[in-house]
Amino acid sequence: MSTITYKPSEETLLAYAAGTLRGPEAAVVAAHISLCPDSGRLVETLQRVGGHLIERLPPTRLGENAFRNLMARIDADGGESVVETALNEMTDLPEPLRRFPLGPWRWLGPGTRVRSVGVPKDGDCRVLLFKIDPGRRMPQHSHEGVELTCVLSGSYRDEAGRFGPGDFEEADEATDHRPMVDSDLPCLCVVALDGQIRLSGLLGRLIQPFARL
Repeated sequence: MSTITYKPSEETLLAYAAGTLRGPEAAVVAAHISLCPDSGRLVETLQRVGGHLIERLPPTRLGENAFRNLMARIDADGGESVVETALNEMTDLPEPLRRFPLGPWRWLGPGTRVRSVGVPKDGDCRVLLFKIDPGRRMPQHSHEGVELTCVLSGSYRDEAGRFGPGDFEEADEATDHRPMVDSDLPCLCVVALDGQIRLSGLLGRLIQPFARL
């Protein structure tokens, strides 16, 4: 039986199954699914149901330039890599993340480092790895957009609960929290982040210019 407590919402899993999530968000959901058999089975069910519904739809005639327009979109959407590095040395990452290159670790604050994952960006939405030392708190912060987080190792606690390996947290502009690592080992998370985090308090305002992600 799965010990994962927090999973993506049904709406998020449905969007993943339908292929309508943005690439960075889909990569983080895929990492969670690789660790959570329950979510994987639900996605498979949703995909089967969607397939049956599509099969029952009456055929629709494609537009005259449908194929040409599709190829033009593919050519235009080459994706923007967020890293220059061409290697991924973190062989313990979930399989959906291992094929992407990783950027160098960067200091974000005491006991906190971040590195880019080379999933092609979608607008300002991109994928990051966070590594936070035991006992450390991130600054109190809110968000400019959606933040999807999957814990890969270690654990943290915030206003919503305690998140361990495989757990998934969805945050948005209404979320204001201060995660603290409560495990004996560093907490490693993969995050799809849209926009910047907004740091709260005097300290947050002082270091905000240096905490661009």
